[in-house]
Amino acid sequence: MTTTLEDLLNIDGVTIAFEYTPDGKCIAYKSKKNVSPEMAAMITRFCSLVTMTFGTLAQSFTALSENNWIPQHGWLYSGGDYTVVLGKGGYQGVFVETAKANWEELLRLMSVQ
Repeated sequence: MTTTLEDLLNIDGVTIAFEYTPDGKCIAYKSKKNVSPEMAAMITRFCSLVTMTFGTLAQSFTALSENNWIPQHGWLYSGGDYTVVLGKGGYQGVFVETAKANWEELLRLMSVQ
């Protein structure tokens, strides 16, 4: 099943859902708030950087530890009132209000669990 941005935006607490290319170019986004294309582009550039960093760390750690950390499935960061969750290899993501999130549904659809 392919998870659409609309599917993700319908999850409790999600404020923006987005997809981007490995180089950080925003492919698409949907938001419950007024998010400009420039803001969406900045979000995807920053998320792309983190995805690339985790990919590099995972490759190095796999080689050094002899434990398999690749391929990357996704990542999550939580701070303040919000959490960012990336799935689909790190190229589809959401910003979610942490206290309102339906974590089970979100992680299932993002294929992170």
